[in-house]
Amino acid sequence: GADLRNANLIGAILRGANLPNARLDGAKLAIADLSNADLKGASLRKAKLVGANLQKVRLNGADLSWAKLGNADFRNAELVKAKLVGAKLSGADLGGADLTGANLEKADLSDVNLQGAKMPDGRVWE
Repeated sequence: GADLRNANLIGAILRGANLPNARLDGAKLAIADLSNADLKGASLRKAKLVGANLQKVRLNGADLSWAKLGNADFRNAELVKAKLVGAKLSGADLGGADLTGANLEKADLSDVNLQGAKMPDGRVWE
């Protein structure tokens, strides 16, 4: 439940951080390392995570609407029922990520790697 709205955390090392239900709306987390972090239910609306390491991060039920996630590494991340409405994911790596039930409405998925990702409808991307 931490309140880190609009915080400047560019390049921060938050590997394995325990931040469920955190408020990170508008936070600047470009090139930050959030690998293995628990951000279940967190709000990251309009956050900037360009180039961030989000491998194996738990973002189940998180709100990433309109977030800038270009070139972020989401390999094997949990994004079950995450809200990614209007998210800018261009160039991101979602290989092996679980997007079951995620809302990708209006999301920019150009040049995104989805190899082995479990899509919102439950099918695995080949």
